[in-house]
Amino acid sequence: MPPGDTHEATSETHEATREAHEPTREADEQTSRRPVDGRRAAMAVLARADAADLDALWQVWAPKPPVEELRPPETGLVMVRGRIGGAGHRFNLGEATVTRASVRVGSGAVGHAYTLGRDDRKARLAAVFDALWCDPRSRAAVEARVIAPLRAAQEADAQHRWRQTAATEVNFFTMSRESGATTAGAGQSGAPR
Repeated sequence: MPPGDTHEATSETHEATREAHEPTREADEQTSRRPVDGRRAAMAVLARADAADLDALWQVWAPKPPVEELRPPETGLVMVRGRIGGAGHRFNLGEATVTRASVRVGSGAVGHAYTLGRDDRKARLAAVFDALWCDPRSRAAVEARVIAPLRAAQEADAQHRWRQTAATEVNFFTMSRESGATTAGAGQSGAPR
């Protein structure tokens, strides 16, 4: 067999192998992506939650697992970056204080948390709930008893803030037309200028 034919045969074999495994690889990526997206969403809810809410949810959580601190809560600074117009060039907006923590619960699941501010207890509790979320045996309970109520409260708060902001909206086009009509009306009535 000439060398060129070997290369073509090898390429065809690789192509056939890739095509045979492509559906499996795609299904594996989708399957593995779902828990990551779910965890990302859960961690975001935990990070935005008030410390008092997390503490109240922890007080009623039963049974409480043993918790080992892998990384005790520690506070530091992160650089917050922005983009001009939301999609333009990046720029450094400023620094923000962040507290992080990592824990392992009794089942062996590990949880992490990064929260804005200096609240060590909030970071630790968020990490504990993240670890419980990572354990398949307690994930449904964490979703139902912790994540869902916190998410609902956060969405209600966001809606409330949106309604307050919308109530102060000014329609400059209407203001312009109203002030223009007043000026035109004054000129037509023969009022002194």
